[in-house]
Amino acid sequence: MHNRFDGKVVLITGAGSGLGQASALQIAKEGARLSLVDLNTASLEETKNKVLESVPKADVLLTTADVSDEKAVENYVNQTVQQFGAVDAFFNNAGIEGKQNLTEDFGIEEFQKVINVNLNGIFYGMKHVLKVMKKQGSGSIVNTASVGGIRGVGNQSGYAASKHGVAGLTKNSGIEYGQYGISIKAIAPGAIMTPMVEGSLKQMDPDNWEEAGKEFVKPNPMKRFGKPEEVGYLVAFLLSDQANFINATIIPIDGGQANKY
Repeated sequence: MHNRFDGKVVLITGAGSGLGQASALQIAKEGARLSLVDLNTASLEETKNKVLESVPKADVLLTTADVSDEKAVENYVNQTVQQFGAVDAFFNNAGIEGKQNLTEDFGIEEFQKVINVNLNGIFYGMKHVLKVMKKQGSGSIVNTASVGGIRGVGNQSGYAASKHGVAGLTKNSGIEYGQYGISIKAIAPGAIMTPMVEGSLKQMDPDNWEEAGKEFVKPNPMKRFGKPEEVGYLVAFLLSDQANFINATIIPIDGGQANKY
């Protein structure tokens, strides 16, 4: 395997599970120095242990942070630069689903919570990492949007609104910062079997969520859930120099789901 990240510093939020963890494991195998961020310290430690099982000499920094708090975001960026001297690539991934409800029944506090994490958290991360990358004259950012940032998602107004916002921020910032040698893109995952998706299924049918999952993926052209490691492969490519000319765009990884509806 080519070590596309030899000596490079890769910052990942939401690294304690799901897409963040899978991406960290893949990128570590390719030689990166990792700065991993999550709200859950125990989950972060679990990811670090998995990384070290696979790459015993991996250089890993852990920072517990709430991405909806700009000061905490500024701190995890500063900690990364202090430890490693740069931020070469940034997987701006942390997010939540929020509760499922009709728009009229969506509580304003719940709506704001989803926006604060999924949209404001992405914005804060970009704001502070872009300052570092602009000085470097190089960098790559991958934001996590969603199929729900391309089309509507019933009973998830907060989530869909936040992910549409991520898509807009990605396109706009890619246009602004391409001139500084920085490429910015977003992934739009569909149904990937992560703890967050499992939680969504349990909201749909708490007592029989696995069967609900089988029904959920039937309309998908590939008739299955995606795997976190499949997203990790894509993220690794998009963060690498091989994908530097991919900019200001949203890339679905959804088994064809977005194109079917």
